[in-house]
Amino acid sequence: MFHNWVFTGIMKKDFSDGGKRMKIMFICTGNTCRSAMAYGLAKKIVDTKGLDIEVYSAGIYAANGEHASYNSVAVMKEYDVDIALHKATNIEKSNIEEMDLILCATLSHKLQIIAKYKDLKDKTFTMKEYAGLDNNKTDLDIKDPWGNNMNTYRICAAEISLCVDKIIEKIS
Repeated sequence: MFHNWVFTGIMKKDFSDGGKRMKIMFICTGNTCRSAMAYGLAKKIVDTKGLDIEVYSAGIYAANGEHASYNSVAVMKEYDVDIALHKATNIEKSNIEEMDLILCATLSHKLQIIAKYKDLKDKTFTMKEYAGLDNNKTDLDIKDPWGNNMNTYRICAAEISLCVDKIIEKIS
């Protein structure tokens, strides 16, 4: 059951206002690996549990329309998640300003979002930070697996999966 009150940093937002759905967005660099995998994993949980949450993803430097990386698609199949039809979205072509919660792969992504969209500061976190898996703010980043082997993608996917589980638990 989706709680009426969601805490995102210092912001407290009521989602009982006549059916407004919570909107969350995962951010990485190219929207072909980390944020694409986070989107797929979160969407699977949201759909399975019937949660009233809309899930999006985008990349700071994404080339619009680019597909998820081959290894991202392959490793997500191991989680029973299909991102084969995923198309990258650049944040400038996204609906980021409509989001209630923005979850970034790294601190650098978070700082770039805040610099570009100052009004989103209180809604923007790293995935690890929001999930409470940041080791007291000393480990905020999910490393980019781009160009590495399947084992690197599996490690990345496991880290993202743990974050996504904690994030969805926290907001639902």
